[in-house]
Amino acid sequence: MGGKFDERSPDTAITIWHNPRCTTSKKTLELLEGRGASPVVRNYLTDPPSEAEIADVLGKLGAGPRALLRKKEKLYAELDLGREDLSRDELIRAMADNPRLIERPVVIRGDRAALGRPPESVAVLFE
Repeated sequence: MGGKFDERSPDTAITIWHNPRCTTSKKTLELLEGRGASPVVRNYLTDPPSEAEIADVLGKLGAGPRALLRKKEKLYAELDLGREDLSRDELIRAMADNPRLIERPVVIRGDRAALGRPPESVAVLFE
């Protein structure tokens, strides 16, 4: 899975959009720390990302907004977000307005990002 981080290098700075109540999020944070990283931990539920930040992360993930939506979240159904006619911007706005809808954890390093589901998925950021 690669070596330890050299935190002196600017492209190794890591941020994790973290939910401290989520087991998968906690395991991902532990994995990062076990690799020598000292990530910036952002509780995205209390410090929600803006629409621009979500759009930026989607670009880094190389994914559309549906990849970052928690489809099993009750609010997803309540807001009828499964409709095919919703635009990218509408889905991003829904996540910015309702951060519970954002899948977690998201790990960001430089111009790349990975969804920590499963936690080992973030290993690509070490390569």
